[in-house]
Amino acid sequence: MSEVCMRAVARSEDPAAPAPGALETMLVRVARGDQEAFESLYTVVAGPVLGLVRRVLRDPAQSEEVAQEVLVEVWRTAARFDPRQGGAMAWVMTMAHRRAVDRVRSAQASADREHRAALRDRTPEFDEVAEQVERRLEREQVRRCMGSLTELQRESVVLAYYRGRTYRETADLLGVALGTVKTRLRDGLIRLRDCLGVAA
Repeated sequence: MSEVCMRAVARSEDPAAPAPGALETMLVRVARGDQEAFESLYTVVAGPVLGLVRRVLRDPAQSEEVAQEVLVEVWRTAARFDPRQGGAMAWVMTMAHRRAVDRVRSAQASADREHRAALRDRTPEFDEVAEQVERRLEREQVRRCMGSLTELQRESVVLAYYRGRTYRETADLLGVALGTVKTRLRDGLIRLRDCLGVAA
């Protein structure tokens, strides 16, 4: 921060409302390098500038930083002020708003760049859509192959493998001997394996 700005900060007590045209006069004097005029101007506009910037940025630390940048810019560019274009306060507040919006855009652009970089760097372990399609096709193939079993084979496979029944429970539920269930399961599984193309 320039020495002029530091002195202005030190003197920035609650400002009284300036007389009409006073700010414009101060800016003209600031344009000629009048440090006292800048200190007076700073006292009047610092609060409104910070308030506006804070409403745009919502971050206290960044708001103070941007407000300070605006006031330094006022010191450096006061010669560009043209009273025919509008009042001094409007000129300063326009500068503050523009600077705050630029900071928001810059922060957003930076966040977008980081997000895009993160997406580029992320190597997916699998393609989720392809995997879902593959699972659906496998389920349809299993369903089709289950349809190729005899009714007795299908019942045995469903009870033992899909419903978690033991061979004995499966035999009891179907009302057949344990050996019969084992034979049905073996024959059904062989047929399923052949239908699904699974190597033995």
